[in-house]
Amino acid sequence: MIFQLDNKNIHASDAGQGLDVNRETIVFLHGSGLSHIVWSLTEQFFSNKNFNVLSIDLPGHGNSDGPCLDSIEKISEWLEQVFIKLNLKNLILIGHSQGCLEILEYSYKYKSRLKKLVFVGGSNKMPVHPDLIELAENGDSDAVKLMMKWGYEGSKKFIGGNPVEKIIQSPRDISEILAVDLNACNNYSNGLNAAKKIEVPSMLIFGELDKMVNLESGNKFSDLIKNSNTHVIKGCGHMIMIEKAFEMREKILEFLNK
Repeated sequence: MIFQLDNKNIHASDAGQGLDVNRETIVFLHGSGLSHIVWSLTEQFFSNKNFNVLSIDLPGHGNSDGPCLDSIEKISEWLEQVFIKLNLKNLILIGHSQGCLEILEYSYKYKSRLKKLVFVGGSNKMPVHPDLIELAENGDSDAVKLMMKWGYEGSKKFIGGNPVEKIIQSPRDISEILAVDLNACNNYSNGLNAAKKIEVPSMLIFGELDKMVNLESGNKFSDLIKNSNTHVIKGCGHMIMIEKAFEMREKILEFLNK
């Protein structure tokens, strides 16, 4: 679906089902430099389970008009405007990586719409190595290669090729989208406070072999959130919704049905 916000086109996939105001709505939030495509193995599954689904392309990402928003705080405020525009309540937010920071800040500022939260491969703080930021700001393709090295379990190959490389394709994508996102993650500082303030049931999912958010960091994050539970997926890196989509979505469904 495409809708307008501040005279700009915003794209969000609803699995072709539209939005039923009588259903709970799952909102999927992608990670740095990515788009709604990373949730393609997940959104239809939940649509078939009687949920609304909405996988949003952030401004400047995927099929949404730019420019990108340059801070987690701005993104959380923009999300609230999206939910007002679409008249969405009873929200379940599911975020990956950067999307987890967006959930934290959104839940800190706007609690009334929320029912449950799911954090996938995230933490309350996500510092980015300065070498990666520099490569991204220069539009260097090595930035994407570094993400692959740090983000995936081993040298796993995917049918049809690596999906991240298909989304982040050009020097412009790297310098004007990925670099903006990485700086937003690196600069976000309210995660500790926001995590402690979460009141709704929450689930955290981590990859056993994730190098970006290792299990030590993940466990510290989970300890901050009351009324939360954690699931670790074995043999999995950072891109959980691509590497282990089937296990991830079954565990999330169990959590949502409690």
